[in-house]
Amino acid sequence: MVKLDQYVLDSLMRDLVGHDRRPVSYLVYLWLAAEQQRQRKAVSISYSDLAESVGVSKSSAQSAVAWLIHRNLISSTKATVTATPNYTVQTPWKGGSRR
Repeated sequence: MVKLDQYVLDSLMRDLVGHDRRPVSYLVYLWLAAEQQRQRKAVSISYSDLAESVGVSKSSAQSAVAWLIHRNLISSTKATVTATPNYTVQTPWKGGSRR
């Protein structure tokens, strides 16, 4: 079973879905957080595979990832420009600690 920080349910959902009006960003964050917990490492996934896993379009997944990076809720690294990104879920409400 995946454990979620209470902040994710109590505050982040209202912030991303209500205030920012970006519900797909919330779904992508939840999926990446759960996958990072299962794998116990950064999640390496293409936009196409992420979109399929979450159940949204590829462009929606791209937009959600860009917004989450902008909000410092995830970070992304690549070995090369064309490599599949590695996403790390951030928990800034914990003082910069990572999941």
